[in-house]
Amino acid sequence: MPTPMPTPLPFSPHRPHPWHGLPPGRDLPLHVNAYIEITPFDLIKYEVDKASGYLRVDRPQRGASYAPALYGFVPQTYCGDAVRDLCPGAERGDGDPLDICVLSERPIARSEIIVPARVVGGLQLLDHGEADDKIIAVLENDLVWGGAADIADLPPILVERLRHYFSTYKLVPGEAPVIAIQETYGRDRAAEVITASLADYRALRGETADG
Repeated sequence: MPTPMPTPLPFSPHRPHPWHGLPPGRDLPLHVNAYIEITPFDLIKYEVDKASGYLRVDRPQRGASYAPALYGFVPQTYCGDAVRDLCPGAERGDGDPLDICVLSERPIARSEIIVPARVVGGLQLLDHGEADDKIIAVLENDLVWGGAADIADLPPILVERLRHYFSTYKLVPGEAPVIAIQETYGRDRAAEVITASLADYRALRGETADG
């Protein structure tokens, strides 16, 4: 007697939009999903196209620095008024999903992937008067960095590299810097920023806190 075929799982023929169609995480605000746009091997700035959800070329990186970590965003987040209110001197949020950097001991050279990450801190950036925070996280179950609970548990050189990259990646020789890193913060402050970005996303979509 032939073996019966298993019942197929529900399937959508459409690729979910990485910003709107993917879940933000399993245990918010400290366990999040990071959708990766740039790897530490890229010298091109890639960015998700907001209309289509596909990755597009934003610009070549001006400097010689590579991103020191996986770099992307947390789905279903937005940097609007609530994120702005947490950043002194900011006139507005930057109008994008919340950026995140994920540290991994093993090299990951692929983008357009979902990375489960645990939040340990962040950088408070002011870019042309816009709040542009960079959340710092570690790959879940990473055999080297997975035990880090707060930013103080990371080697200072890793945080220094992140600060250097984001303070210089838009720098044009002979012109005044447009980015100021105002603060490096720990897990609790990062949780506040993520919670604010989730609220900003609901407001953007016209949703209430209860959905």
